Amino acid sequence: MVGRRSSETSAHVGGTARESGLVVAVMGPAPERAPVRGTPGELEITDPIMEDMEPQENKDAPPSKKHRKGAQDGGLLLPVELSQAQLYKEPTNEELSQMKETENLFHSNLLRMQMEELLKEVRLKEKKQHRIDTFLHEIKQRILSVPSTKMTDMTDQSWLPKGVRVPFIQKPFAVKGRFHFLPPTQVTVVGSYLLGTCVRPDVNVDVVLTMPKEILQDKDGLNQRYLRKRALYIAYLGYHLSRDPLFGSVCFSYINGCHLKPLLLLCPAGKDEHLVTVRLYPCPPPEFFRLCRLLPSKNNVRTTWFWDKSIPEEGVMDPPTPHYNTLLLFDEVLESHLHLLSAILTSSPGLRDGIILLKVWLRQRDLDKGTGGFSGFIISMLVAFLVSTRKINKSMSGYQVLRNVLQFLAATDLTVNGISLCRSSDPSLPAVADFHQAFSVVFLDASGHLNLCADVTVPTYQQVQHEAQLSMAMLDDKTADGFQMLLMTPKSMIRTFDHVLHIYPLSCLYPACQRLKLWTELQDHGGDYVAAILPTLTALLEQGLGSRLTLLAHSRTPVPQWKINQNPPKHKDQGALSLGLLLRPEGLVSILEMGPEADHPEAADFRQFWGSRSELRRFQDGSIREAVLWNAESMAEKRLLPHQVITHLLKLHAGIPESCIHYMGGCLDPLIRAPKEARSTGEEALAMVVRSYDHLSRQLWSLKGLPLTVSSVQGAHAALRYTAVFSPVPVHPDFAFHDLLDKRKALLPRPSKPCPAFVDPINVVCHLEGSGQWPQEADAIQRVRAAFQLRLAEVLSQEHGLLCSAKASHTDVYKDGYVFRIRVAYHREPQILKESCTPGGMITLRETPASLLLDRDTRQLPQLTSALHGLQQQHSAFSGVARLAKRWVRAQLLSDGLTDECLDLLAASLFLHPFPFTPPSSPQVGFLRFLSLLSTFDWKNSPLIVNLNGELTAEDQAEIHSRFLESRIRLPVMVIATPQDRSQSLWTKDQPSAQILHHLVSLAAKALPILEKQLMDPSESGDTRMVFRPALDIYDVLIRLNARHIPRHREAVDLPATSFSRGLLASSDASPRLPVLCYDPPSLYLAQLRKAFGDLALFFYDQHGGEVIGVLWRPDGFKPQPFKAAGVQGRMVVSQNGDLVTVPNVEAILEDFAILGKGLVQTVEPRSEKWVV
Repeated sequence: MVGRRSSETSAHVGGTARESGLVVAVMGPAPERAPVRGTPGELEITDPIMEDMEPQENKDAPPSKKHRKGAQDGGLLLPVELSQAQLYKEPTNEELSQMKETENLFHSNLLRMQMEELLKEVRLKEKKQHRIDTFLHEIKQRILSVPSTKMTDMTDQSWLPKGVRVPFIQKPFAVKGRFHFLPPTQVTVVGSYLLGTCVRPDVNVDVVLTMPKEILQDKDGLNQRYLRKRALYIAYLGYHLSRDPLFGSVCFSYINGCHLKPLLLLCPAGKDEHLVTVRLYPCPPPEFFRLCRLLPSKNNVRTTWFWDKSIPEEGVMDPPTPHYNTLLLFDEVLESHLHLLSAILTSSPGLRDGIILLKVWLRQRDLDKGTGGFSGFIISMLVAFLVSTRKINKSMSGYQVLRNVLQFLAATDLTVNGISLCRSSDPSLPAVADFHQAFSVVFLDASGHLNLCADVTVPTYQQVQHEAQLSMAMLDDKTADGFQMLLMTPKSMIRTFDHVLHIYPLSCLYPACQRLKLWTELQDHGGDYVAAILPTLTALLEQGLGSRLTLLAHSRTPVPQWKINQNPPKHKDQGALSLGLLLRPEGLVSILEMGPEADHPEAADFRQFWGSRSELRRFQDGSIREAVLWNAESMAEKRLLPHQVITHLLKLHAGIPESCIHYMGGCLDPLIRAPKEARSTGEEALAMVVRSYDHLSRQLWSLKGLPLTVSSVQGAHAALRYTAVFSPVPVHPDFAFHDLLDKRKALLPRPSKPCPAFVDPINVVCHLEGSGQWPQEADAIQRVRAAFQLRLAEVLSQEHGLLCSAKASHTDVYKDGYVFRIRVAYHREPQILKESCTPGGMITLRETPASLLLDRDTRQLPQLTSALHGLQQQHSAFSGVARLAKRWVRAQLLSDGLTDECLDLLAASLFLHPFPFTPPSSPQVGFLRFLSLLSTFDWKNSPLIVNLNGELTAEDQAEIHSRFLESRIRLPVMVIATPQDRSQSLWTKDQPSAQILHHLVSLAAKALPILEKQLMDPSESGDTRMVFRPALDIYDVLIRLNARHIPRHREAVDLPATSFSRGLLASSDASPRLPVLCYDPPSLYLAQLRKAFGDLALFFYDQHGGEVIGVLWRPDGFKPQPFKAAGVQGRMVVSQNGDLVTVPNVEAILEDFAILGKGLVQTVEPRSEKWVV
């Protein structure tokens, strides 16, 4: 008889046993006269693990009968009547345990239920298991019927059929040994499928084929002989199986991306083609390899053979090949993995649940993929280790297992202190320290010979640690949705790391290996120069980036499956090597790398590391040191300093040319770059505005000629919170573009000239001290405020020589080329506007539109501006993220869809509530997360809480959620709560509408994968501006504008090749006139269109240089209306069923569009005839 082995992956399976608690499945041919249960030739599968997961009372019932008690035929659950004794029955020990666990571990019962539902969702259904088992029976019969072949030399492969290629890169080709095909002595189903830890949707079943001893020779462990026989075995097998109609596809792949270990993949034909993928994995018979020959210090790939040398170099020993030895060990010590995992998991459903949750956690973070990934097998063995050390016990729930494993990973550094499952005291076994000399990460199996983490690199394990630490913080944060963040949010590399660089093509890494003299590593990895150079490359970059770097991660493009008649993919054809950089914001500011003093011994090493960039410099303390000075002036250039560092180091040490380094860090910067700026993204210009505002504030505070002193000065403009898409610039108008109005001392744009530059005044709120002399009536307060506005202009002119223009509602001040619009405010005015007098003489307080608007403009907006200004001081990337978000929304012609403040708060939430990420350190990654937030957040059922300044406690946030649920019907479609605005959602109260929000969510969901693909694919020079260009085919009418009269024409997504002068002078001399303010003809035209035709159409425009206004007809506006003399604008009278009704006159309306915009409108293009009446 042959046993069914159980393990975690196809790389670690094997053994024949039927012991206590061991899952077995007979798949091999039965010996003669051996009793076989069931139909002769049929595979019998007994699966006590899966049976344990089912209640005892349902085991004998067919699946169709296993209905919940109380369910009726109609599918309705009726209430169960309980007796008085049952109703007040004491809880059982199990129920008490669950309640105690929920209280101690879960923040709420909801988290527990979410975990349970997730486990139900990702487990394999019983019905599908039956279909998979049937498919496995069929596979076994086909494999055992494959005919044998004659013995030939391994280099003579003429016996292979013409329709198949060997799935192995045979370099060097010459190798000793003979081979012939014989059916396997044992066909064994292994892995997570049997252990009950299989995770949908990608269901893989690993089947081990035990090759007969007759195929193998004693020295097959040398020079890839065994590995090549594996490849020949599945090549011949694949040819015969590919001709069988049972299989929909038969192809090759690699185990975890390792080119030395190919697999044969089988998928069923017909409707079950996506049901399962069966992976055939050949392995040697038990105890074929001697473990002492596979120690990390041993060599099993001879130098003379690998490098094709006829004579070995005298006195040169063959180097150890620890990674090659590990490949053979994985196949040899499968028996111990089988016994260990089966014994632990058979009677421990909580451990199985924990492993499933951990696999989901790994998959969401892409940590289990590719060469050197932290696979599901490793995490299962880690659970076994923690069980053996009593840090986990078998009675724990899945959630407890998840927490304990994450806690262990967060606190344990396996790169320094390895761990071992081996409990043997045999002195001949190698020590853990011996493995640390050969491998970066050490986790030994029970045999004491195999390092389970042999392929895991230091950056990969550091990333696992980092993610575990973040996850523990999430689980401990009562305000975070731990379940959603931990297990439901995918974390792709481009969305996780601030910058990503791709080394492409990979062929440049082979000469880099030669330059670094990595001959031993190449020999150990079988010629895989990417795997050989990776540890050296990452260590080099970590040293160079130093304090700028928090975490470095790497990823290789997954090797795709290939058909059996194709050659295996070469290393150079396997996409790109991607490196993710998680940056430390405080480290990005410095442009100086300070080295040791010139006379110190370390100075020589510093010079050697940095090469020609290192130079001697004298510092203010008098010391003379080696130093490297990088070229960066603006904040945008400083953010990209890692690009300079990496390019220099890779060229200097590895000879990798700059053309092979594709750096994705500032690809979106041009979209927020001012028209005439080449190197900055506007942070410096915004800082100049803030400095001018600060000086103006001090001048206002020092005024002596006002009747009342200034109590506070607060900014209320996007530029003062660093979120204006394009910063205001100093304006010095050219009078040649204007007519002078002497009576009003103002400028008027000349029609014969292009539209002058758009000047947006910077709003400032100036509060005056309280006084008993303030009137208590709203009208009187307004008149007093108007007098203060006039007096403020006089005093600023007299005391500080500023050019001012006073109005009843505000005072415009021209300072440093900027125009500040100062609004005097009285703190009690909103309260007075709420007051109303009843007929009985009682004064009542009630919110009015006027009081709400005044409170928003004079209190809420300045507070928000102040809070976001402080956020920018903490996170320098906030400005870029908020401005990119606004630029994208407005580029979709939705300038009026979301308010400035709403978008600023969306961007702020990415920094204040970054889980499961860290706060962004670059605008690029912040914008990707903005698109993700917009497209995935549940706006219908949850408020977005933005905890500015950390003022909201967990109890406050729970109360906000509770109030939201109580009053959801009355709230806007998008609800954003802040400490100052907990229930009204002030900034989304009027917009967006449900339709606009739905449209935005749809656009974000489409733009995100497109942009991520462009940033992750260096083989194509993708145009990142593509996701910013609006789709114009959805509009019924397009109104094209004359660029001559678009003042912000050069702010367009696609920079125009030519534009017009906008009447600005470079001189900083004081101007005797204020520039024309808020003059934007397209916006004024848009306001007229909405006023005249808002009941018939919706109008969309990009205020940043848009040349097109999109028009959508309102469906309800085209319904016939009863004839009324006062309601015939844009409509014509027709007779319908004998009654006079009015319908829209589309032709006349289109003509009116052109007449209203005469001089501005170029053409009016009807794009749809569906509304023609």
